[in-house]
Amino acid sequence: MRTYSPKPSEIVRSWHVVDAEDLVLGRLATEVARVLRGKHRPIFAPHLDTGDHVIVVNAAKIVMTAGKADTKMAYRHSGYPGSLRSTSYADLLTNNPEEVVRRAVRGMLPRGTLGRQMFTKLKVYAGPEHPHSAQSPKPLAIANARRAS
Repeated sequence: MRTYSPKPSEIVRSWHVVDAEDLVLGRLATEVARVLRGKHRPIFAPHLDTGDHVIVVNAAKIVMTAGKADTKMAYRHSGYPGSLRSTSYADLLTNNPEEVVRRAVRGMLPRGTLGRQMFTKLKVYAGPEHPHSAQSPKPLAIANARRAS
């Protein structure tokens, strides 16, 4: 029996929307990365981008556990000597909450051109509104991602 390999013309992409309010960042990011990669489909192939588009709304209301918001640092470097900048995730959550979700999901995707192609299908918004209503996205249920009360 031959192994089935999907052709790029056979891939049909759909749109999903995730409400990130009170969701734990890491648990949200793993599920979003799984859908972006296409691992939820029976035609998954590691060498092709078989994933769907994902819209994350309410990124400003994401939760980080165990005090990671204060202790974890986000680094960026311009490439020039001595230009390493660091910001705590608490500051990043207040100033640029979309970047927190983007960084978490990007770290869970493959490195290289295929991972960058998958990453372009992620849309993150700080508030509850998004401009992709024409695509009629379906809500994506994320089990066990709520913060324990």
